[in-house]
Amino acid sequence: MSKYDALWAYIQKDGRPSFKLTFMQIQEIAGIPIDHSFLKYKKELASYGYQVGKISMKERAVIFQKL
Repeated sequence: MSKYDALWAYIQKDGRPSFKLTFMQIQEIAGIPIDHSFLKYKKELASYGYQVGKISMKERAVIFQKL
């Protein structure tokens, strides 16, 4: 079980081709703050049909894209 399972399930359920979530939204959905380990865990998202498109530190947001 991944610490980001709740986030991955949320993204899969959303179903849009591409969308942005702020770090705060990710924390609310996942129940944990986003941290450096997110870079390692983001590979799990492919099994949910999505990928991390871009991580913007300036906007404090992540863009998710459907595969």
